[in-house]
Amino acid sequence: MLDVGINVAGFTAGDRAVTVGADGSHAELRATRESLCWLIPDRLSTEEAACVPVAFGTAHDCLFEFGRLQAREIALIHAGASGVGLAAIQLASRAGARVVATASSDARLRRLREYGLDDGINYASTDFAEAVRHLSGGHGADVIVDCIGGSNLQKSLQCLAYRGRCLTFGDAGRQTTSRLDISGMRPSNQTLTGYFLGAELLVGRRAYDVIARLLDEIAAGQLRVVIDRRFPLDQAAEAHAYIESRQAFGRVLLIP
Repeated sequence: MLDVGINVAGFTAGDRAVTVGADGSHAELRATRESLCWLIPDRLSTEEAACVPVAFGTAHDCLFEFGRLQAREIALIHAGASGVGLAAIQLASRAGARVVATASSDARLRRLREYGLDDGINYASTDFAEAVRHLSGGHGADVIVDCIGGSNLQKSLQCLAYRGRCLTFGDAGRQTTSRLDISGMRPSNQTLTGYFLGAELLVGRRAYDVIARLLDEIAAGQLRVVIDRRFPLDQAAEAHAYIESRQAFGRVLLIP
């Protein structure tokens, strides 16, 4: 439940709210500015709401604000079973795109089909860049959402379509920083964009309003939040170990 300061206009004490912040989230209480706080719709649980701003906000911005995804284009979503991945698959499918995603097992890829996946690639056994070229008949992916970084990002650039847009927002692959060879992008008029949701939330209302709308759409059943496991706050280390084991399908929550 929310408590508010004297200059807060959009919230009242006792409201249910979800927030983001720059100082971490492993705590029972958080203080944050009003512009990083959203009312939780009545039909949405607090746990579901907690999964929305970062995952769905990032996915939406990567696909549409910066990726400019259009119907019938091909979207490649890396780590499809992650929080951002599941959000991006649903959003891209709803927009009429052909959705391709990578995951570490065939079982996870099968589960992703109920969220809008058209074509799955098991990156543990298949070269995803070659698979994308094959699936697309040589066209490549029009928009790629890459949270892995490192050599994975380099291979993403290799399967971009003409005028394709690649969005990078993380380094989940844990690889040391490497130089990217972007020389092949110029002949095909391709774009590589780095993305950080926090910056968008600090420079204006656009991203804030997008997340507010996404919360309403999820409350209305138009999109789905997937929660894999819940851990008590005092088991944060176990929660991180589970995430890093790459077994999670959807979000992992810490419960104060």
